[in-house]
Amino acid sequence: MSEAQRTPFVESLMEASAQARLPGSGIGWLDAARRENFDAFVAGGLPDGRAEAWKYTALRALSQRRFAASDAQASTLAIDIDGFALPGIDGPLLVFVNGVFREELSRIGQLPAGLSLLPLSKALQGDAEPLRFALSRHYREGGDVFARLNAALAADGVVLRVAAGAKITQTVRLLFIGAPAEQALAWHVRHVIELGEGAELSLVEQHVTAGAHQNLGTQVTDIVLRQGAKLRHVALQDVSEGSTLVRHDSVQLDAQAHAALYALELGGSLVRHDLHATLAGDASRLDTRGVFALRGRQHVDTQMSIRHQALNTASESVWRGVADERSRGVFRGAIVVAEGADGSDASLSSKNLLLSGQAEIDTKPELEIYADEVKAAHGATVGQLDERSLFYLRSRGIPLAEARAMLTAAFCRAVFESLPEEGLREHINERLMAQLPSA
Repeated sequence: MSEAQRTPFVESLMEASAQARLPGSGIGWLDAARRENFDAFVAGGLPDGRAEAWKYTALRALSQRRFAASDAQASTLAIDIDGFALPGIDGPLLVFVNGVFREELSRIGQLPAGLSLLPLSKALQGDAEPLRFALSRHYREGGDVFARLNAALAADGVVLRVAAGAKITQTVRLLFIGAPAEQALAWHVRHVIELGEGAELSLVEQHVTAGAHQNLGTQVTDIVLRQGAKLRHVALQDVSEGSTLVRHDSVQLDAQAHAALYALELGGSLVRHDLHATLAGDASRLDTRGVFALRGRQHVDTQMSIRHQALNTASESVWRGVADERSRGVFRGAIVVAEGADGSDASLSSKNLLLSGQAEIDTKPELEIYADEVKAAHGATVGQLDERSLFYLRSRGIPLAEARAMLTAAFCRAVFESLPEEGLREHINERLMAQLPSA
C-alpha cells in the first residue's frame, strides 16, 4: 500500500501495533505470525466492493475512522454484570471489558472435572506450544482482513479445553462488554476451543454494552471437536448501536462429532460474522440456526461456508432475517460437498422479512457438489408479512400493529425452538420482542 492509499484506519492501527505490549512476546513462532499477519493487513488495507466477500458491506466510512490502541480504564472500570445475567445459566464465567480480562468479575475458581478454562494471556505464560497450531495461522484470503488484524494484535481471549470423555453439565459463559472510553477503541480477542473425544459442552457467548460507545471489536475463534464430541454454542450479540464488531469462527468436526450453533444478531452499527465449518470426519453433523433483527441504519453481514469432506456427513442450516426502517441485512450461505464426501446430506434455508420500504436484505445461497449419492437442498426468500395471516388475526379482533408484531416474532422464534434451555429460549424471545417494531 502506498502512502497515498494509507487510510486513517490503517494508520491508527499501525500506531497501535507500535505501542502494543502483547502477551507471549518473545515466543519466536508467535512473534513471526503476528508480524506476517500485520504486514499483510497493512499491505492490503480494507477491502472495497470489488472483493466478492465484501460485495454488500461497504467499509469506506470505517476506513476514515481512527481507533486508540487500548483502554487504560478497562481493568478498573466499575461494571455491574448482574444486568447481563441469563436465566438458568450460572456455571463458569469469563468476563472481558473492552477486550481486557476481568478476573474479579469472572467465575473460574471451581471448575468441573475435565474442564480447563483460562484467559489467553495466562495460558501463554505457561506452555504455549499446544497453542502453536492455532496462533501461528496466516490469513491469506482477501476477505480475511480483520482476521489478520486480530492475529497480529489480539491481547487476550479464551483457551477452553474439555478432556476426552468429560461431559460438562454446567453451561460455560463468555461475556464481552463494550464500554465508553475517552476515545473510540479497537480491541481484539482470540479464542481456542477444543473438545476431546466423546466430550460434551454447552457454551454461551454474549456481546453486550455498558453504555453508548463507538468501539471496534474483532474476535477470532478456532473450535475443534474430536471424534464423537458434542458442542452446543449460543452466540447472543446485542452491542451498542454505534459500535463495529467483526467475528471470525472456524469449526472442525472429526468423525461422529456434532455441533449445534445458534446466533442472534440484534445490535451494532456494522456487524460482520464469518463462520467457516469443515465436516472432516465420517458421520459428523453440523446444525446452524440464526436470526438477525435490525432497525434504524444497522448493517449486519453473515457469511457462512460449510464444507463436507468425509463420508455420510450432514448439515442443516436455518436462518431468518428481519429488517425495518433503513437497516440492511446480508446473508451468504455456501455449501460445498467435496469429492469423496459420498452420502452427504446438506440443507440450507434463508427466509427474510422486510418491514419497511427502505430496508434491504441481500441473501445468496450457494451449493457445489462434487460427490455421488448426495442429498442437498437450499433456498432463500425475501418478502413481507403474509396478508392472509394478518387478515385472519385482525378478523379475531387483534389490532394491525399487534398482529404484525405477533407474526414477526413467531417467524423468528421458530429458529430457537430446538434450544433445550427453556430459560434461555424465553430470554431470547424477550430480546426479540423488544427489538421488533410494536407499531
